[in-house]
Amino acid sequence: VSRHYAKGALQFIVPILLQKLTKQEELDDEDDWNPSKAAGVCLMLLATCCENEIVPHVLPFIKENIKSENWRFRDASLMAFGSILGGLDNTTLKPLVEQAMPTLIELMYDSSVIVRDTAAWTFGRICEIIPEAAINDNYLKPLLESLINGLKAEPRVAANVCWAFSGLAEAAYDSADVNEDTGTPDTYILSQYFEYIVQRLLETTDRPDGAQANLRPAAYEALMEMVKNSPKDCYVTVQKTTMVILERLQQVLQMETHITSHNDRSQFNDLQSLLCGTLQSVLRKVTQEDAPQISDAIMTAMLTMFNSNSCKNGGVQEDALMAVSTLVEVLGEGFLKYMDAFKPFLYIGLKNHQEYQVCGTAVGLTGDIFRALKLKALPYCDEIMTLLLENLGDQSVHRSVKPQILSVFGDIVLSIGPEFKKYLEVVLTTLAQASQAQVDRNDFDMIDYLNELREGVLDAYTGIIQGLKGDGLTPNPDVMILEPHIPFIVQFITVVAQDTVHSDATVAVAAGLVGDLCTAFGAPLLQLLDLEPINDMLAQGRRSGTSRTKTLANWATKELRKLKANSTAAVASCTFLV
Repeated sequence: VSRHYAKGALQFIVPILLQKLTKQEELDDEDDWNPSKAAGVCLMLLATCCENEIVPHVLPFIKENIKSENWRFRDASLMAFGSILGGLDNTTLKPLVEQAMPTLIELMYDSSVIVRDTAAWTFGRICEIIPEAAINDNYLKPLLESLINGLKAEPRVAANVCWAFSGLAEAAYDSADVNEDTGTPDTYILSQYFEYIVQRLLETTDRPDGAQANLRPAAYEALMEMVKNSPKDCYVTVQKTTMVILERLQQVLQMETHITSHNDRSQFNDLQSLLCGTLQSVLRKVTQEDAPQISDAIMTAMLTMFNSNSCKNGGVQEDALMAVSTLVEVLGEGFLKYMDAFKPFLYIGLKNHQEYQVCGTAVGLTGDIFRALKLKALPYCDEIMTLLLENLGDQSVHRSVKPQILSVFGDIVLSIGPEFKKYLEVVLTTLAQASQAQVDRNDFDMIDYLNELREGVLDAYTGIIQGLKGDGLTPNPDVMILEPHIPFIVQFITVVAQDTVHSDATVAVAAGLVGDLCTAFGAPLLQLLDLEPINDMLAQGRRSGTSRTKTLANWATKELRKLKANSTAAVASCTFLV
């Protein structure tokens, strides 16, 4: 129970913090920790704790000093204003921000770089916390002008401006009217400025001082957000941006032979990773009609990267695999023509046990490939299944990768259907072993891992049942191969249901599996499934705040009720209990 100690102390603490805010060092490095910055963080935490109660203690200071002749007081006022935003409710916050907008925009042109830096940071906070104030028609044009101007400022200022653009893009997109047919807005409030903003951000990514203040990554991040949150009428600019990023990637790959120093290598690797990330963002917006026109050039660049020395760096290898994953997503079955050239690099990723993030990304990409290629992935299945099974049995493979592998088994069987039968016994044995894992219940990390592992097992069982059952109204006879394993699967669901530490995600997958068992095996399964722990778990799922969990639990409950309604005639033929 809160005793509101912080609220009672506001009148004593806040004046001291506000005075500390005015003690900045003019030549202070923006990354240095000092009393002024500590005061800002303390004020932010107090605002989160005390909410609107903090306003009367801070607002007089802001009003008195926001236009002070002393830059330290202007900056302190801005910092105080930006720091309290996160604690206020919308009713208090919106009029406060809207009233301050003209002054905040004016401070973006301040003579002091520190004041401009704080002003840009404050706009980043506004775009994140109360974005509707930033996309207000009354202030949008002058705000954009000040932000564009800020992109040419010192790196520390420009980096905060980039952060503001990221928030602005998301706010504009979220406020737009979505076209129900396409799921994308036809236009939005930034449409007329979109191309100009993107062009300026591209220029910012190329600044010679981009390595300072994290500017280059911030500019690429803003560019990604602009593209990700773009409406239909900005598509031409997205197309152009895709080609610019692809050209840059090709140019960067040609530079590798000229790298001599460790510092150059580090910057080169960082740039490759940024370009791969941006390529993912633009590819997700490219239409299925346009994607094949650029896929050859993209895949050529990716293969060049995989063959280069830079791909010995785990981070670059991971980002390149993620870029390929996006291409698979966009091309679907069209990715098949690249598989022979790409598979050696996929296998290298799957064998990269030292850098488990790379291995995990390769496992995820494997699932993407099977979902995209379906039966056409069959020629690669033996090698991939061998590698996945070896990884599961290898103690040097990081534990976080193993639940992903189990889930991918589900993706594979869903993709190749009855062709999976040749792997079934070894996979079912592996799932049985994984389902019996025990962990230290006092270790929260291990409890999380247990839930992830169980979720992977449940995903695999779900994929196996769905893949063997087929899509027809009548289950494919192949699914009956699983009949001897059904009691064990139901027992595992019961264990999950009874465990007090099960996660919401685990409940969702377990509920889905219950529904799949009902549709695949029908009334004979009722006596196994109609148990109190399973019914309690489904009831919990129906109360979940997560829509996926609620939907799956409701569906599983309906399927169980259908079985109950039709069970009388079928119970006599039950073979699962024999």
